[in-house]
Amino acid sequence: MSDIQQFGTYFTFDDIVSNAYGVWISGTGTYDAPVRDVESVSIPGKSGDLLMDNGRFDNIKITYPCFISRQFDTRFDLFKAAMLSKRGYFMLTDTYHPGEFRMASYTGGISPKTGPYNKSGEFDIAFDCMPQRFLVSGNIPVTFSADGTITNPTLYAARPLITVYGSGTVGVGGVAVTVKENDFDYIDIDCAVMDAHFGANNANSYITISGEFPVLEAGETSIRMTDNIEEVIITPRWWTV
Repeated sequence: MSDIQQFGTYFTFDDIVSNAYGVWISGTGTYDAPVRDVESVSIPGKSGDLLMDNGRFDNIKITYPCFISRQFDTRFDLFKAAMLSKRGYFMLTDTYHPGEFRMASYTGGISPKTGPYNKSGEFDIAFDCMPQRFLVSGNIPVTFSADGTITNPTLYAARPLITVYGSGTVGVGGVAVTVKENDFDYIDIDCAVMDAHFGANNANSYITISGEFPVLEAGETSIRMTDNIEEVIITPRWWTV
């Protein structure tokens, strides 16, 4: 475990930074890929199975082998209590993948193996993660005050957050999003949850979409806007697996 201490590798889960508790990690369990949600259907009289791809990936378990080199009893108790205080999904990062993050949940279950006199210990921390490895660059907003393009650097279609100032029509690829006149400062159109809002205010009645909510396919997507649209800000949410 000396390599872990030498390289100072750690994870951050929401506001919990593992090395603040003396917890160092190995990244051996962080490179696994998720499983596609595919159904295999056998058809009588036909050799071979029909594959039905549901267009999604299953959640994935990401496990960190962890080590505390000294003051195990005190540090482990504090660390365990902090981890178990979290409910739901939070951002998970580690020093092995500095340009990426996952959305992860932690529900507990730790079985440490301690050294002499319980001064040190090893244990695994397992997170239930959404399948995407989100790129940090995908959280950087891109602002448009005129027509332009946005380029997806991955092979996977991203579901962006689109912030629209003004009223009119915004074209995202082949999808037209029309924003009606309103009294809001702006409207956020969240293509991941298929919802429009301004802060806590529901704004779905102020938008119409020609088809489904827009996605940003691999490569370039055109962005177009009518004259009454003042500005469009797109947070692309790039991801890979």
